[in-house]
Formats: sequence, C-alpha cells, structure tokens
Amino acid sequence: MSEQAQARAAVVWKKGGPFQLEDVTVEAPRADEVLVRMVATGMCHTDMIVRDQFYPLPLPIVLGHEGAGVVERVGDRVTKVAPGDHVVMAFTFCGKCDLCQSGHPAYCREFYARNMGGGRMDGSTAIQKEGKPLHDHFFGQSSFSTFAIATERNIVKVRKDVPLELLGPLGCGISTGAGAVLNSLGVKAGRSFAAFGSGAVGLSAIMAARLAGATTIIAVDTKPNRLQMAQELGATHAVNGQTEDAVEFIKRVTGGRGVDYTLESTGNPKVLRQAIDSLDILGTCGVVGAPPVGTEASFDVNDLMIPGRSVRGIVEGDSVPDIFIPQLIDLYAQGRFPFDKLVRFYPMEQINQAAKDSEKGDTLKPIIRMTRPT
Repeated sequence: MSEQAQARAAVVWKKGGPFQLEDVTVEAPRADEVLVRMVATGMCHTDMIVRDQFYPLPLPIVLGHEGAGVVERVGDRVTKVAPGDHVVMAFTFCGKCDLCQSGHPAYCREFYARNMGGGRMDGSTAIQKEGKPLHDHFFGQSSFSTFAIATERNIVKVRKDVPLELLGPLGCGISTGAGAVLNSLGVKAGRSFAAFGSGAVGLSAIMAARLAGATTIIAVDTKPNRLQMAQELGATHAVNGQTEDAVEFIKRVTGGRGVDYTLESTGNPKVLRQAIDSLDILGTCGVVGAPPVGTEASFDVNDLMIPGRSVRGIVEGDSVPDIFIPQLIDLYAQGRFPFDKLVRFYPMEQINQAAKDSEKGDTLKPIIRMTRPT
C-alpha cells in the first residue's frame, strides 16, 4: 500500500452533527505508531457529547474511541504488535508520570491533552481531507474511520478465537462499568451494590458485581426493557426510578441500611444525589456519568460526613488496558461476562441511526461495522 491509507471516515463538521461520511487520507504511522484497519467500533455516550460540544473539542473532528481491528502497519520502534494481529484500542496516556507508573494510567497527568486535544501532542493530525487536516487522535485513535492511527501504548493485542467485531467496547464503555466495580470500588463478596443507570456501563457494572460475589445487586433505571435485562445479567432487584422512589426502595430492600456501593452513570445531578443518599454507613458512590462541563450537584454535607460516606470520580474503570481487557475477554469466552447481550450492529452508513437509537435508549451499545477481519 502507499504511504497514505485511503479511508472512509465519519466527520463531525459542526456542533450537533450529523456524522458525515467522507473520503479521507490517513498518514503512515510514525515510529511509535500503529496503523489499524478497523473492523468495528463501539459508539459511546462520550462521542455524542463531543458531537454536541458539551465537551468543547475542536471541529471538524473524527470521533470514535472503542475501536477493534487488524494491524496493517507499524512504526520502526513498535515491538508490541505486528501486522495481522487482532487489537482493541483503548485510551492513551503518557506512561511516564507518577500516576501512570503507579498503575493508574486513566488518571495520567496528560490525560485530557492526549485524549481530547484534537491531535497529537505536537499539534499535528494524521487524517486529512483534500489536503486539509481534520482533528483526530480522539482517545488516541479516532476510530470512526476505516483506518486509524494509534500508538503502541494504547493498543492491546487480543486472542483471535473470539469475534473481533464484538470487542471494541471493551476499550471504554464496558471496561468503565466493569472496572468501576472490580478496580475502583473493589466490591467484595457478600456486599451490596446499586447501579443508577442501566445502560451499557451500568449493566457491565452489574455483571461485574455478580462476578465479584455481591449478594444484593440493585438496578435503577426508567426503562422496563433495561431493568429486565439487568435482572437477566445478575441484578437481584430492579426499580423504575420514574414510578417509584429509588432511595426508599433500596432502603427497604436492605432493611433500612442502604447499600455498600453505588455507581452513577447517568450524568444527572439529581440521580447522583439519590446514589449518595442510598448508601449505608461507610458506603462509597462511584461517579462515571458525564454531564456537560460546568454541571454542579448538591448534597447535604452532614449526610456525607457523619455516616462516613465517600464519593469518588472514576475514569475508564481505573484499568490498565493491557491487563484488564484480556481478562474481560477470557471471562466472556468462559460465559461469565456475556457483554455480547448488550450490543447491536450497524453498518457504517447507518452511524447516525445508531447514535439516535442509543440516545433514545433503544440500543444499549451500538457497534459500527467497518470491514471484515481476515
């Protein structure tokens, strides 16, 4: 192939979209980079909030950050993967700061600049249309393209005996929910857990809580189909927060105590307050929901202080992708983490329909098919 790869990419040209398919060129990989032929990529809530400029990244931009594909070419210094390898692309990080080196790359001191800067750290981009640069490197990949550039650091080699087109969401949404439970909150056997929001992240958290041995697992949502799915995946109880007071329900289920852990994935400040109020003494609420920048929430300080409750933000499930993603794949292959029940596939031409179905709640986790694995 030539130095540049000819690709088809979904570009956001203006606030609110739509995703517009364009013929583009993608640069050859630099020394530490990897060119991936995309097979499929998940669509995440973060893609939509950047499209709508709730997070004000520069436009025009190619989004997508749950990519899975086949390595096409590698830079001169890359030793981790080789052409033909199956890979999942995760978030990127510097690998050098104190947080990266202590096993917390999701809290890299350069996380925002590297994942949401709209290009490489030197300001360059890899994708062009008719010679004009498009912003890219979204989460180190911009995977809404038939070819994508990642770095050796944020690419994870995966086994070839599982469907590659299924694995992209492990790079963000699925690992965020599962990692929040297993890594960040450290839910233990015999404890209680409630997921506020039963979308792809919340349901992944419910599956992980079941894996961890939690004996009371409560799903909170406003859509009956999601609550039914939550119970199929491991929730012991489900409550419709639109028709019933979720806090009262949780207190009743737990004998008035509340749960040991909650996870808030809706981005709604009122729901966050409920997640805090549902905690037992010394309970912990994890926050993964992403509202528009500047959103504020409120709670009674005494309700936090006197019972010794904790609230903590969680990014990317506090995971080390090279370790956590293969673990989730192994659990899936064993039938113990059936995240495939959450997904629905769309051809690339229907990317805007996928976004619409996701926002309406009709699809839990859209996956956009790009090309076929070989």
